Amino acid sequence: MELQPKPVRQSVVEMTELVLPNDANPLGNMLGGRVMHLIDVCGGMAAARHARRVCVTASVDSLSFKHPIKVGQAVNLKGWVNYAGRTSMEVQVEVYAEDLLTGERHHTSTALLTFVAVDEQGRPTPVPPVLPETPEEKRRYEEAQRRREERLARRSRP
Repeated sequence: MELQPKPVRQSVVEMTELVLPNDANPLGNMLGGRVMHLIDVCGGMAAARHARRVCVTASVDSLSFKHPIKVGQAVNLKGWVNYAGRTSMEVQVEVYAEDLLTGERHHTSTALLTFVAVDEQGRPTPVPPVLPETPEEKRRYEEAQRRREERLARRSRP
């Protein structure tokens, strides 16, 4: 049975949380591990929206922190599926810090994660292809295809 392609817009997830002192280091900056947790949650929900299955994290390509997120700011995350293989999906999550008093926003991180859809027994299960609609989605789709080929090539090396 062939699964019908799904547009990127159906996988979009947006999350916002207030950064509290318990989320921060002694300098008042949000802990990197807390940011990574939120990225994983946002990415997992985007993958699940696309696949309509439970999805597990397989890998994170890279993550860097460009700007700190301070206590009292909002952390905004937006995630979506860039590309889907047979059972796996590349999900992009962008992170922004927002000053709630001024509305000023700063891009702090972008993460690319791979999620795998699993069935009730925890085995990988097929997911629908991605249907990119906009020029930006098409560009991200093609870039994700190249990254997937690179990941597979790295996996097959001894």
